[in-house]
Amino acid sequence: MDNDGPSRTALITAYARAYHQIVDRPQIFTDPLAARLLGLTAEELAESGTPTTNHLGDGASDRPRRLFFAARARFAEDAVAAAIAAGVRQVVILGAGLDTFAYRNPLPDLRVFEVDHPATQAWKRERLTTAGIDRPQTLTFVPVDFETQTLKAGLESTGFKPTDPTVFLWLGVVFYLTPNAAHTTLEYIAGQAQPVEVVFDYLQPANSDEEHAHQQTRADRLADIGEPVLSYLTPTDIAAQLRALGFTDLEDHSAPDLITRYLDGSAKFGDEPPRALRAIRILRARR
Repeated sequence: MDNDGPSRTALITAYARAYHQIVDRPQIFTDPLAARLLGLTAEELAESGTPTTNHLGDGASDRPRRLFFAARARFAEDAVAAAIAAGVRQVVILGAGLDTFAYRNPLPDLRVFEVDHPATQAWKRERLTTAGIDRPQTLTFVPVDFETQTLKAGLESTGFKPTDPTVFLWLGVVFYLTPNAAHTTLEYIAGQAQPVEVVFDYLQPANSDEEHAHQQTRADRLADIGEPVLSYLTPTDIAAQLRALGFTDLEDHSAPDLITRYLDGSAKFGDEPPRALRAIRILRARR
C-alpha cells in the first residue's frame, strides 16, 4: 500500500458500504456514518455506483461484492453483540480501515481498539475531524507497521488487556497477507484469555477455469494498486489450522449463503453470477 495515504482497498470497501445505504433494499447492514466519513453526498455516491475504470467505484458498482461487504460487516457486528450480551468488553478491529463501529458504539464500558497501518490511520483521523465525527473515549487507535512492530507490542502498549475476554474483527485483510503472517496473528489471538472470538474472511482457490480467470483478473487489478493477493485457503485447511491452535465452534459460510441469510427470503441475491464471491468464506471461531 501507499505509505503516504490510505489503503486503496479500505477506500473501496468504504465506498461499497456507503453505496449500500442508498441503493440496496432490503438493507443488510446499517451504517449512517459511512458516507460522512468519505465526505460524499447521496448524488456523489450514486455516481460512484456506475461501472467505471476508477478502482474506488469497484466495490460500489459490483452488486455481489457490495452485498458481501455488507453481509460480512453484519455478521461481524452480530457476533460482537452476542459477545457483549455474554459480558465481553473488549473489541479489537484489525486492519480497521474506514470501519465505523467504534463511533456507533453506545456502550460506555466497551473498549474498542482500531489497529491499522499508520498511514491509513492518520488519514482516517483527518477525515473524522473534517466530517465532525467525534472520537469516543472508548476508542483507542493502535498504529502498527508490521514491518517494524508486532501486534502484541502495538496492542499491549495501548491499554489492551490480554487477560480479558475479547472479540477480534479481521475483515478484508487475510488475503493480503502471506499464510505465515496470517498464522502468526491467529497464534496471538489464540493465546488470549478465554473466551476469545475472531471473525474474519478469506479467499478460497478457484475451482473452475472461469472462476480462475475472474480471480486472476481481480488479483492483477489489486496488484496494480499495490495491494496484491498473497494467500488462498481451503475450508479444510483453515479449519485444521484453527483447531490445531485450540479454536472450536467454527462457523464457515460461503458469500452467497451469508448474503442469502440476511436477505431472509425477502429479496433474491440476483441473477448475476457471484463468480469470485463463491470462493470467499467467512468464519467465526471461539476458543
